Amino acid sequence: MSLPACPKCEENYTYQDGELLICPMCSHEWVAGEEIADIRVIKDAVGNVLNDGDSVTVIKDLKVKGSSTPIKVGTKVKSIRLIHDAPDDHDIDCKIDGFGAMKLKSGVVKKA
Repeated sequence: MSLPACPKCEENYTYQDGELLICPMCSHEWVAGEEIADIRVIKDAVGNVLNDGDSVTVIKDLKVKGSSTPIKVGTKVKSIRLIHDAPDDHDIDCKIDGFGAMKLKSGVVKKA
């Protein structure tokens, strides 16, 4: 069985992981037979795939601009919303108790 070339970079090094086809050259992921080129998969700091509505835990202290107290390690954040087309690295939209609405980077959280 031969796998299709990557639709993004056209390389032939595609491999399969469950239902996903993955290109190791450009990290593009898609489902065979479906084109999901515009939607990127967002993963936490340890590689777990995140979905809307998941709960995550902060894995390092985060300084908050305009606040004298940081968000501490172990802070649990419930009901996250993913931003797939974020212009910067802040791809999680959430509300944190005591801080309010905020955007976080997926690299500083772990799926709870």
